[in-house]
Amino acid sequence: MVEQLKKSVRDVPDFPKKGILFKDITTLCKEPSMFVRMVDMMAHRHIGKKIDLVVGIEARGFVVGSALAYKLGAGIVLVRKPGKLPHKTHQASYTLEYGKDTLEIHQDAIQPGQNVIIADDLLATGGTAGAVAKLVEQMGGNIIECSFIIELDELKGREKLSPHPVFSLMSF
Repeated sequence: MVEQLKKSVRDVPDFPKKGILFKDITTLCKEPSMFVRMVDMMAHRHIGKKIDLVVGIEARGFVVGSALAYKLGAGIVLVRKPGKLPHKTHQASYTLEYGKDTLEIHQDAIQPGQNVIIADDLLATGGTAGAVAKLVEQMGGNIIECSFIIELDELKGREKLSPHPVFSLMSF
C-alpha cells in the first residue's frame, strides 16, 4: 500500500529554489482513495488513545493535521507564519533546508498535560518540526508523536526531534 502512495507523490525539481527536489503531495491528496488510505495509515496507531490535539504546521500540515484530528476525534491547532494568527502568540525561529523562518502559535492553544501529535507533510532537516516541538513543550503539551507523510532520510531530520517519537508513512 505504501508503494502505491509513493507513486502518487510528484517530484518537482528546483522548487522552491534551484537544487531542491520538492516532494509534491497534492497529486496524492487529489485522489480520494489515496487520501483516505494515507489518513487511515497515519491514524491507525492512535485510534482509541487519548489524543487531545493535532498541531498542523502551515500550510500542508493543515491538510494532514485536520484529517488526523477528525479521524482521532481530536482538536486541531494551527501553527502559522508571523502575523497570520489574530490573538496573542508564542513565536519560534528556525533554519530550514533553504533559509530561515519563524512560526507562531496562539498562547492559549495548548493546555499543560494535553496529549499532542505534531503533523506535517514532510520531514526534511527537522528545523520546522523542531521549532514547533519547542513551542508545544513551552506550553506544557505532551508530544505523543511527530507524524509526517514523507521523510527525506538523508537529511536526518528526526535527529532534531529527539527524544520525541517520529512516524513517517514513507521515506525517500
